[in-house]
Amino acid sequence: MLNTITIEEFIQKAKALPVLDVRAPKEYAVGHIPQAHSFPIFDDEQRAVIGTAYKQQGHDPSVLIGLDLFGPKMSAFVKAAGKLAQDKELLVHCWRGGMRSGAMAWLLNFSGYKVHLLQGGYKAYRHLMQEQFQKQRPLLVVGGLTGSGKTDILPHLQQQGQQTVDLEGLANHKGSAFGSIGMPPQPSTEHFENLLGMELLKIDEQQALWLEDESITIGRVVMPKQLFDRMQAAPTIVLELPKQLRVQKLAEEYCRTDKVLLEAAILKIKKRLGGLATKEALEAIAAGDMEKMVDIALSYYDKAYTYQLANKQQVLPLALNSMDPAENAQRILEFASRQNLV
Repeated sequence: MLNTITIEEFIQKAKALPVLDVRAPKEYAVGHIPQAHSFPIFDDEQRAVIGTAYKQQGHDPSVLIGLDLFGPKMSAFVKAAGKLAQDKELLVHCWRGGMRSGAMAWLLNFSGYKVHLLQGGYKAYRHLMQEQFQKQRPLLVVGGLTGSGKTDILPHLQQQGQQTVDLEGLANHKGSAFGSIGMPPQPSTEHFENLLGMELLKIDEQQALWLEDESITIGRVVMPKQLFDRMQAAPTIVLELPKQLRVQKLAEEYCRTDKVLLEAAILKIKKRLGGLATKEALEAIAAGDMEKMVDIALSYYDKAYTYQLANKQQVLPLALNSMDPAENAQRILEFASRQNLV
């Protein structure tokens, strides 16, 4: 049985059924529906050959080339689908819901599978993701200088019944020159948007969503501009902690880090630190004096964040004297409640 469904139905069914993305591997690598398996009908080279034939010779010759390439692989596709869909029910999509997904859906349907085909393909999915960033949902932003423990606080806010999304977790980056240390490779900006959009789909649009304050770029990933602009306008609770506490927290994290990675991170901000400060920071790393290295780096990051705060429309300072994330989450919620934000 073959069934064409909307993107909303597709996402619901994807919670329980395997998703086959039949686009080429390069397309999948740039961005994909998070649950999808790469199940390419053509490899990158074959896709390029068919595309060239379409441009030079037109529709019919390119279809024949596609069929020549597809035919010998049909049996292997059916066997591979059987490993992913033991109940013989699955979801299929390509870029626009055209010939590639149509051919795969026909083959699997013919082979006894119940196939749900995505109307509009991955393009429809991308459109739905973009819609999530345009919604006028209430936002609350947790800000503060580097080392304030903002990311650590988010799960504790969630435990208190608040809605949160960890932007740095989705981006696999902590947002500074040191941000990639100990993190997996970053997704593309497109795939970050997919991951973020899926998180936003789960959110109650009437209830406040808590986010950590970020620049428009998190490492190499670029935030959706509509969401970033809304974050700039949203109330930002800026955590104010003594510098020494922040230095100790960061030094403790970095003392377990490979010195070569720390040196590379310092060299990334060499121009902003200046020659002398860079030299001192590198010497501190060599000597294992992480507190001194952090103190030097913070002189740059504190200035940069203070400058960034000037673009915020609602800045609400909150003085804290502890690095305990559970305690600080409670203090933030009490403060937000007094300000009638929650």
